[in-house]
Amino acid sequence: MTLFLTILLVATSLLLIVLVLLHKGRGGGLSDMFGGGVSSSLGGSSVAERNLDRLTVGLGLVWLASIIALGLLYAYGN
Repeated sequence: MTLFLTILLVATSLLLIVLVLLHKGRGGGLSDMFGGGVSSSLGGSSVAERNLDRLTVGLGLVWLASIIALGLLYAYGN
């Protein structure tokens, strides 16, 4: 179980790094390179940006849960 959670933690950490870099910053981010920079002129965020936000939050919750589970496993034994 510890091995699975460690692999999950490493995988989600790397994916979170990529997803955060894809987010649009103040002057545009790496998401502009992949077509994520196309947004409406009304000031709203694009569908791609909202989906990227949801994916990042969901992956962040998985990352947090794996850290808590690993901490509990290490604290109370395997």
